[in-house]
Parts: sequence; C-alpha cells; structure tokens
Amino acid sequence: MHDLFDLAMPWWQFVLRAVVVYVVVLAMVRLSGKRTVGQFTPFDLVVVVLLGTAVQNSLIGADTSLLGGLLLAATLISLNWLTGLVSARSAAADRIIEGAPVLLVREGEIFEQALRRQHVSRRELEEVLRLKGCRSVAEVALATLETNGEISVVRRRDD
Repeated sequence: MHDLFDLAMPWWQFVLRAVVVYVVVLAMVRLSGKRTVGQFTPFDLVVVVLLGTAVQNSLIGADTSLLGGLLLAATLISLNWLTGLVSARSAAADRIIEGAPVLLVREGEIFEQALRRQHVSRRELEEVLRLKGCRSVAEVALATLETNGEISVVRRRDD
C-alpha cells in the first residue's frame, strides 16, 4: 500500500516530463496536418493508441505510483487548459496551435495543390460533397478544410 504514494522521482520531474512530451507531441500532430485530428479512420485510431503507448515511458519513467499517475494527469489537463486559454486570447497563438482553414474548392474549381498539401484525396473530397448534397463539384461555391479536420461546404445559390 505504501508504493501507491511513493514517487520514484521528484514531483517536478513528472511535471517537466509531461510538459516536454505534451509540447513535442502537440507539435508533431500539428505538423502532420489537419486531417490527423479530423474524422478518425481505423488507421488513425491505431496511430493514436500506439502514440499513447510510445510516450508512456517518457512520461512515467519507472514510476508506478498512484500519486505519479495523478500528478501526470493533472499536469496534462492543466497544459491542455492553458493551451486553450492562450489560443482564445491570442490570434497569433491560435494560428500556430490550431492553424487556419484551407480553401479546397471555389466556384466549382478544385484546388489540387491544396488537396495534396493537406493530404485530402479527391475521393475523400467527393465523398464529403455527396454527403452535403452536392451531385458534382460544379454545385459548390466553397469547400473549406476547417481547423478541426472537417470539410465544410457552401453550395452555390440557384438564381
């Protein structure tokens, strides 16, 4: 029972490890593109689970105490809250952390280079357009890859 509260390293090392892992993993996810955090495929789910397993030892080291796990959880939740706060108060920080929406289609014209840069296949785009009720790309006024990874579609107005 004593091992539940006996830390294998000083408390500040847990906090430091959590901060470093949080910042590095956040940067890697951000650099990998918006589609990483959009609609999850089975492949994406496997990557997330493996990512959690891969960084586990970086976070916890040799510690298996209850207190160490709770300290890490509190640090990670605090970092997430702080990141949200900074993003909400600073447009520059929000752009760095969240990114900016990317225009994929305008007035029926598909921007192929934007699709490639954002790792969105033409098939994926066409699927989203169908789900939004567009029979063809000609019906699309705007299609945008939002910062959350979803594709929003504005249909052309029938005049």
